[in-house]
Amino acid sequence: MSPTIPSSPHRFSAEELEALRARYRAERDRRIRPDGATQYRRAAGEFGYYAKDPYTPFQEREPVRDRVEATVIGGGFGGLLTGAKLREAGVRDLRMIDEGGDFGGTWYWNRYPGIHCDIEATVYMPLLEEVGYVPKWRYAPGEEIRQHCIAIAKRFELYDDTMFHTRVVELTWDDDAAEWTVKTDRGDEFTSRYVVISSGTLTQPKLPGIPGIEDFRGHTFHTSRWDYGYTGGDQSGNLTGLAGKRVAVVGTGATGIQVIPHLAEAAEHLYVFQRTPSTVDYRGNRPTDQSVIDSVKPGWQRERMENFLNLVTGGHVDVDLIDDGWTATARLQRQMLTGTLDPTISAEEREYLDEIADFRKMDQIRARVDSIVEDRETAEKLKPWYRYMCKRPTFSDFYLQTFNRPNVTLVDTADHGGITRMTPTGIVVGDEEFEVDVVIFATGFEVGISGVVSGTLPVTGRGGMPLLGHWRNGPRTLHGFYSHGFPNLFHLGALQNAAAVNFVHVLQEQAIHIGALVAEANTRGAKRIEPSAEAEEAWAATIFQTAPKNFDFQAECTPGYYNGEGNPRPVNFSFGPGPVVFHELLRNWRADSIDEVLS
Repeated sequence: MSPTIPSSPHRFSAEELEALRARYRAERDRRIRPDGATQYRRAAGEFGYYAKDPYTPFQEREPVRDRVEATVIGGGFGGLLTGAKLREAGVRDLRMIDEGGDFGGTWYWNRYPGIHCDIEATVYMPLLEEVGYVPKWRYAPGEEIRQHCIAIAKRFELYDDTMFHTRVVELTWDDDAAEWTVKTDRGDEFTSRYVVISSGTLTQPKLPGIPGIEDFRGHTFHTSRWDYGYTGGDQSGNLTGLAGKRVAVVGTGATGIQVIPHLAEAAEHLYVFQRTPSTVDYRGNRPTDQSVIDSVKPGWQRERMENFLNLVTGGHVDVDLIDDGWTATARLQRQMLTGTLDPTISAEEREYLDEIADFRKMDQIRARVDSIVEDRETAEKLKPWYRYMCKRPTFSDFYLQTFNRPNVTLVDTADHGGITRMTPTGIVVGDEEFEVDVVIFATGFEVGISGVVSGTLPVTGRGGMPLLGHWRNGPRTLHGFYSHGFPNLFHLGALQNAAAVNFVHVLQEQAIHIGALVAEANTRGAKRIEPSAEAEEAWAATIFQTAPKNFDFQAECTPGYYNGEGNPRPVNFSFGPGPVVFHELLRNWRADSIDEVLS
């Protein structure tokens, strides 16, 4: 007989621990699919309409032929921060390019009902002091964030020479002229001294590869291209267009958690199709505390950002200024994110203690389901059985309560490898068909598709060398930013860099670094910013030595985008000591060694 798994224990016996591990493995195996990440299909070709911009009309224009000093590819927070820091560095001849119709990146595309950030707004929304703004809510709604993106662009005059609805399709280095030739999908061809790639990874929607998806005769759309013309309402809800309709939502990740309560309020009946339940903890959103508003003084936001970053990456602070679900689970985040580890205990003891803390937290999450969801069968389906950081944690005070409504049905697909097929009138799971009028895909984005890594943006450096050819045996950069043979080209992102739950903070430090380099190059009259081959090799060795060794953890997780749908990468390319240490490393390098890359 299997040992009983305690509902919320204070201590675990060896038998109970093994029972939990076995349950986690069994739940993972229920969801593993042999097709892995290829179970999804791109929103391209015959499905390209899922990625079409529904917010801003496309405007024809003549191709551009000119020269600029700097080009920033991407209009999300990475691009906006880089544009701002380049402006501060004295760059006036600056061009911004984005595939969307305005600035905002993920926040331009994601406008679904209920959308909020899950990081406290005072540390997530960058450049608050520079723009002169204090967020109205502790966890800001999407429209407030999007408007802040627009405010940043206006404050730093980034609209002056911006190409929207434009995709860069080729970058080629001219060593004699010391410039890049930039080509776009709209026939533009111009030269630029510097190019910064910040095209992000959360812009291209992905669809489940469900057989028969093209046969469905009802209405469909993706959450990142919300069809308010069909649903009515806005980001606050009031989806009057769904009255009397049977609605299906596919996906219960971070997006589904936020949108499902609004759909349930509006639809005649809502079917929620779930493969893996998310962890759903208490949110407690509220207007920004008056104490925060009263503390606004020069440096107030950086103080809060650094406090949060130190806490969630294992550092020490005297006072937790944020005090929320992220700072309370900092220890558990070390399984997936870089940061400081306690050096006074062995790796084996650390893993054991972390596992115990993880099990206790997940028991709390599952106990919360029991305390809220009234139907026992539904509650069991909503309980997550995996380690805490296997999926991005979510927070909501409305999601679990939604399943107490009589017009909501949870359809668990785990035992069927997901949705079986679609018909002209509905969705089939196993042998059961659910007839619906509209299907909404909350299935997320193609992670890692944007940018040079996927090959969607060919980059040719000195001597005709393709960047991916230079990286054929793995990424070769200095600090994750630039590569030998590819002068004046900068990459933003986590590759050979540092990662954090609040990645906007990491992007801000990257933008500061690029702005400082460009300012110094211009001051000295240097034509090229480029690391040596030896510097690349040394940094690759540093990454190899310090990168988190979390393959086993990821392999044991239920499938998701964190672990490549059950096929985690054998090599991690993150800087193990974490962003706090990395940012200090960059500051010291700029003070002592910047000469190494200028010529």
